[in-house]
Amino acid sequence: MTATLKFVDVEQDFPSKRDADDRNRDFREIADRFAPPKAGEQAGRCSQCGVPYCSVHCPLHNHIPDWLRLTAEGRLREAYELSNSTSTMPEICGRICPQDRLCEGNCVIEFSGHGAVTIGSVEKYITDTAWEEGWVEPLVPGRARGQSVGVVGAGPAGLSAAEYLRVAGYDVHVYDRHDRAGGLLTYGIPGFKLEKPVVMRRVERLKAGGIVFHEGFEVGRDATLDELRERHDAILIATGVYKPRAIKAPGIGSAGVVDSLDFLIASNRKSFGDSVPEWDDGRLNAAGRDVVVVGGGDTAMDCVRTAIRQGAKSVKCLYRRDRANMPGSQREVANAEEEGVEFVWLSAPEAFDTAADGQVSGVRVTRMRLGAPDASGRRAPEPDPGNEMVLEADLVIKALGFDPEDLPTMFGAPELGVNRWGTLRVDNKSMMTSLDGVFAAGDIVRGASLVVWAIRDGRDVSDRMHAWLKAKARAQKVAA
Repeated sequence: MTATLKFVDVEQDFPSKRDADDRNRDFREIADRFAPPKAGEQAGRCSQCGVPYCSVHCPLHNHIPDWLRLTAEGRLREAYELSNSTSTMPEICGRICPQDRLCEGNCVIEFSGHGAVTIGSVEKYITDTAWEEGWVEPLVPGRARGQSVGVVGAGPAGLSAAEYLRVAGYDVHVYDRHDRAGGLLTYGIPGFKLEKPVVMRRVERLKAGGIVFHEGFEVGRDATLDELRERHDAILIATGVYKPRAIKAPGIGSAGVVDSLDFLIASNRKSFGDSVPEWDDGRLNAAGRDVVVVGGGDTAMDCVRTAIRQGAKSVKCLYRRDRANMPGSQREVANAEEEGVEFVWLSAPEAFDTAADGQVSGVRVTRMRLGAPDASGRRAPEPDPGNEMVLEADLVIKALGFDPEDLPTMFGAPELGVNRWGTLRVDNKSMMTSLDGVFAAGDIVRGASLVVWAIRDGRDVSDRMHAWLKAKARAQKVAA
């Protein structure tokens, strides 16, 4: 009997989640991985369709049906090698990709009413098993080319590019302002979605392969961009976007109104055992507090679920549209609801009440309704007069997304071109910025996006940089 095409007889299943009361007590991932028989059984549900929409809608175009078939047949090492051939971080994507919007959301058997193949859970299972079995091979540098590359930013785009460029034989130096590599994988995403050893083992593999990391290094403070250009034959800027979007409302400057990334970084640092004064004194700690999170994306979901685990008295999430129009993963919304988060749909903050001591004490909320579609086709929210209310809050977390920082000013490089949104301008074909030999990839080019797109951009830009560096070496040889 064939190992696949079992979707009619085998129901969709996910790894079992821990009970909400149990998982609210810690930052462990909420579900374990599949047991081997269950992984093969779920992989065997794949219909092996002629046009694999799962692969088409995966930014990395992973060979999903092929490694599902190999998993179903028990050929797990081959499944891992095929999965690893298109992604530098398959076990990370398996954990944090919004599969319900990408591969699984476009699975053919999902459309037929049988429930999508649980692709992300199988992907996680394959690579976690590979790490345990020793199938993940060390990073082996290619033949030395005598050229070096500087990568600014140790997030998924920068790390992916660094790996490919090292394999191609370049000396690679990664510069990051944080004291640990990984970017938002390390400091922005909570452990209940992505446990930190999963990220750190990837970083350690890159370090063991000869990639040099300069942690706690700020371009503009420790060296200008021009100085880095003098050190290296090419530069990649992969900083991501970190500037929080603002809320314009009275009382926004009250104590206790904080940015999402400050809140998440403090929590993640505590998980590493770091000293975090702002957490210890309660400024970035939700314990015992009435928490209101403003926003509807994945970062907002990370904040509400973190606040629950910190022991918040209550946690509410304000979002100006309804559930169907929420940009965050619906699975994350469901997890948050299970864990005790209250969603206040069609609501927006009008003002923040402040106590005599300057501490925020409440959020004045305007109820919204969905009006005519905006430029993107989504129905635009508009105030619904007469339905205002006040929510108690002594900690308000702003989670409205991120914009790019002013890199030309920060880096001391005013000639570095940006567009009207502040993201870096690159040539679509070469992925090079306005500065010769300076490339850019990831969110700093496309705006706040998904980790899987950053990995894809890192893969693509490494190819462009490799071609450019080879041409540069040939030109120098001719000139000599």
